[in-house]
Amino acid sequence: MSIHSLPGEPRPGPYRSVAVAPGPHLRPYVLGWAGFRAGPGGTEPRTRMLPLNAATLIVDFAGGDPIVTGPRSAVTLSSRALWRHGVAVGLTPAGMSALLGTPMREVAGTTVPLADLLGAARAEELTGRLMEPAGWQARFGVLERWLAAAQRPAPAAGSDGLVMHAWHRLQQPPAWPREPDGRPRGPGGRLTVEALAGELGVSRRYLELGFRRLVGLTPKTVARVARFQRAVHALSHPSATLAGAVACGYADQPHLTREVRTMAGMTPKQLFAFVQDTARLAH
Repeated sequence: MSIHSLPGEPRPGPYRSVAVAPGPHLRPYVLGWAGFRAGPGGTEPRTRMLPLNAATLIVDFAGGDPIVTGPRSAVTLSSRALWRHGVAVGLTPAGMSALLGTPMREVAGTTVPLADLLGAARAEELTGRLMEPAGWQARFGVLERWLAAAQRPAPAAGSDGLVMHAWHRLQQPPAWPREPDGRPRGPGGRLTVEALAGELGVSRRYLELGFRRLVGLTPKTVARVARFQRAVHALSHPSATLAGAVACGYADQPHLTREVRTMAGMTPKQLFAFVQDTARLAH
């Protein structure tokens, strides 16, 4: 799963989260959901929102209104902590339309109150229902039922379906050529937008127009953000190495360093330290 945000500065205590994949019936629409809780004590630092290809529904139990953050290609550093304890749901472009009734392009690069999309009554109802159970498993059950009930009929197959397929393909790890002993041979397996367009039998321009209409980001930007998020995920493991992050689709370590500096505002080593500050309770 992608990492939505990190603290702007080191936290006084570990940031704990538990992430779960959705059931098969929701997978076209939902990437997964997670419960999160900041560590006790101290002043909560501001929030660093990382580049992301998905929209994220966030329900904060600490008093904030539920919100939806859109896909973005650059880091956003808030002036304060935006949430402390609650639930986050990653939504695909199809999920934004099917579950919240809004094209993803309308929330790209911004944050909107859930009440603006669903109405105040439904937004408040969701928050109240998620706060009632005592544990994460029960909360996730409530959330899954709410999402299933909110699901609208799927759009007819066609250009939208092709763009959604292309979006999912760009999230996948590169298919590296391999040596006879199974070792990756190098970056030749990175999927380019031109190669994806050829694979689907359309022009690059066709994909660009479709992505702008449905996602709000270009396919090249989506590919770049997906590569960055794969590197973030690789660095989240305690045994992570910079070589492992480079293998997520970068030409070499200088390429990784430039991209992480541009997209996260820090070096790969600093990014490693920040993602290590999160204690993941389950996956």
